[in-house]
Amino acid sequence: MAIETQPERAQGAGGGGSAAVRTRPWWLRPAIHTAVIGAVIGYLLGHLMGNFLASANVATQYPNLDLSDSSDLPIVLGYAFGIVGWVAGLGVFNDLLRQIVGKPTNGNHVPEHERSGLARYFRYSLDHKVVGLQYLVGMIIYFCTAGLFAMAIRTELLSPTYHAFSSQVYIEIVGEHGTMMMMLMTSVILGPFGNYLVPIMIGSKRVAFPRIEALSFWLTPCAFLILLSGLMLGGFPFGWTGYAPLSIQSTVGADSYAMAFGLMGISMILAGFNIIVTVICYRAPGMRWSRIPVFVWSMIATAFLMVLAAPVLVGGMYMLITDRTVQTAFFEDSLGGSSYLYQNLFWFFGHPEVYILALPGFGIVSEIIPVMCRKPLFGYRVAAAGMIGVTLLSFFVWQHHLFDSGINPDMRPLFMLTTELISIPTGFIYLVAMGTFWKAKIQLTVPMLFAIALYFNFLIGGISGVFLSDVPVDTTSHGSFFVMAHFHYTIMGGLIFAFFGAIYYWLPKMTGIKLNETLGKVHFWTMFIFFNSTFLPLFAVGELGQPRRVFEYALNLQTLNDWVSISAFLLAGSMLIFLYNFVMSTLFWRERETGNPWQSRGLEWQVASPPPPYNFEHIPVVLSGPYEYGDPKALPVADLNPPAGLISGALAGAEA
Repeated sequence: MAIETQPERAQGAGGGGSAAVRTRPWWLRPAIHTAVIGAVIGYLLGHLMGNFLASANVATQYPNLDLSDSSDLPIVLGYAFGIVGWVAGLGVFNDLLRQIVGKPTNGNHVPEHERSGLARYFRYSLDHKVVGLQYLVGMIIYFCTAGLFAMAIRTELLSPTYHAFSSQVYIEIVGEHGTMMMMLMTSVILGPFGNYLVPIMIGSKRVAFPRIEALSFWLTPCAFLILLSGLMLGGFPFGWTGYAPLSIQSTVGADSYAMAFGLMGISMILAGFNIIVTVICYRAPGMRWSRIPVFVWSMIATAFLMVLAAPVLVGGMYMLITDRTVQTAFFEDSLGGSSYLYQNLFWFFGHPEVYILALPGFGIVSEIIPVMCRKPLFGYRVAAAGMIGVTLLSFFVWQHHLFDSGINPDMRPLFMLTTELISIPTGFIYLVAMGTFWKAKIQLTVPMLFAIALYFNFLIGGISGVFLSDVPVDTTSHGSFFVMAHFHYTIMGGLIFAFFGAIYYWLPKMTGIKLNETLGKVHFWTMFIFFNSTFLPLFAVGELGQPRRVFEYALNLQTLNDWVSISAFLLAGSMLIFLYNFVMSTLFWRERETGNPWQSRGLEWQVASPPPPYNFEHIPVVLSGPYEYGDPKALPVADLNPPAGLISGALAGAEA
C-alpha cells in the first residue's frame, strides 16, 4: 500500500536535491488561452498537411492510396493536430521537456503559487480538488448545451405540419443532443465527485496519477468544441449511434462525431485507470475493503467499465475514420467488411456505458440515505456485491440492441436471458435502499428529496426495461418513443437526479458554501413534476406508433406531443432555477458552511470545508466504517492525528 506522509520537494530530472521552480506572470503561464492558441495553430498545420496528402502529386506517386478526392483527410488531420496543440498549450508536456533537459520539476505535487486563486481553475492543475471543480463546471455547461438542443427538438415537435427547422437541420440537432449527452456526460459523476472525493474518502493526500487526472478533464472541453464544430461542417444525420454505412457516406460533419467520441473514450480510459490505482494503492491504514464507502465502490466499478469498454469504442471510431479517409473497408459490406461489426463494437461499449451512468447515481444516493435516515446502510455487502455483479454482467447484454437488426435469431434467447439476469444485481442495490428506508425517521433535506426521486424514476425505467428485454416486444417497440421514454427514466431520472442531489450534498464540502435550501426545494419539485410530465406520456406516444428521429408524425398525436413539449419547456425552467441558485449562492450570497452540516460519519466530512491543500495534515488511521449511525459503542471514523508508531502498526495490518 502506497502511503504518502508529506509533499515531495521539487527535484531535478536526475532525482537530485530540491530546487525552486521559477514562476512567470499569469499571461505567460500555460492555461486555457495558450491551449486555444495551440489548438488553432495545430489545426491549421494539420489541415495543410491533409490538403498536401490529398493532392494529385501524392495520389500519382502512391496509386494504391488514392486520396485525391478525399475531403475528410484535411479535417481529420486538422482535428488530430489541433488536439496535440491544445494539450501542448496547456503545458502537458512541460515537465517532460524539463526532465529531458535536466531542469527541476514539481514532481507530482502542486506548486505553491497554484494552490489558491481563481486562475488555477483555468490551468492544467495537479490538485485533484481543482480538477473535480473543473469537471463540475464543465459538466454543467455540457448538460445545459445539450439541453438547449433538446428544447429545439421539442419546439419542432409542437406541430406535425409546421416546421421550425428543415429535416436536415432537425436531424443534425437530434444527433448533437444525443451525442453530447451520451458522450460528454459519461463522466458527469466520476469527473467532479469521483476525482474530488474519492481520495479524501479513502484517506489519501492525492490521486495516484495527478497528470493523467488533469489530462482526462482537459480532453473533455476539446471534445466538446470538436463536436460543436460539426454543425459548421454540415452536421451528421445518423443520431448518436453513428451506424455504418450511413456514417461512412455522410458529409465531413461526421468527422467531428468520430474524433470527438474517440477523444472522449481516451478521457474515460485515463480517468478510470487513475481511480482504480488510487483506490487499490492509496487507501489509508485501516481502510479495509469492508470499510470503503459505497460511493467508492460505485466509482471503482465505473472505472473498470471505462477501462475495459472504452478501448472498444476508441477502436471503432478509429476504424470509422480510416474508412472515411484512407479507403479501408471495415464496415463496407460491398468490399468485404460488415456494418454489423460496427454495431457490435459500438454497443459492446454502449451498454456498459449505461451502467457507467447508472452505478455512480446509486453510489451517491447510497451515501445520502444513511445520513438522512440516521441508521446504518442496510446490506452494505449486498450493495457492493450488486455493483460488482452489474459490472460483470454488463458485458454480456450488448446484443439486445441488435434484436431488430437481422442478426442470427439463435443469438436472441441468450441475450434476452442475460438482459433479464442483470436486473438481479440491480435489484440488490435497489432493495438495500428500501431496507434502509424501513422504519427510518427520514430528514427530507434537498439531497434526500433527489435521492428518493431517483428510486421512483428508476422503478418506472426498470419496469419498462423488462418489456424491452423480451424479443417479441422489442421488435415492435424498437426505435419508438417508448424506448426513448424508458432510456430517459433510467438515465436522466436516475443519474441527473443523483447529480443534483450530490451538488446540494457535497458542494459545502467542495467550496465551503451552501446552496439556498428554499430555492433547492423549488428546483426539486419543479424538476420532478415536469420530468414525469415530459417523459411518462412518451410511453403512450411510442405505443401509438411514433418513431424517433422524425419531424413529421400522425395528426392524432399532436395533443400528446404538445403536452410533452410544454412540459419540457417547464422542465428547462427548473434548470434555470438551479443555475440561479448556483450562481447567486457561490458568487454573491455565499452562505458559509465550514463544518459538517449533515452530521455525516463519512471520512470526507471529518476535515475542514473546503479541505486543505493535501487533504490531511497526517495520514489518518481508519477505525470504523462510515455507516455506524445509532450505535453508542461505535468508534470514531478515524484518528486524524495518530502517533507515528500507530501508523506503522496500522500499515503492517493493512498490508496483511
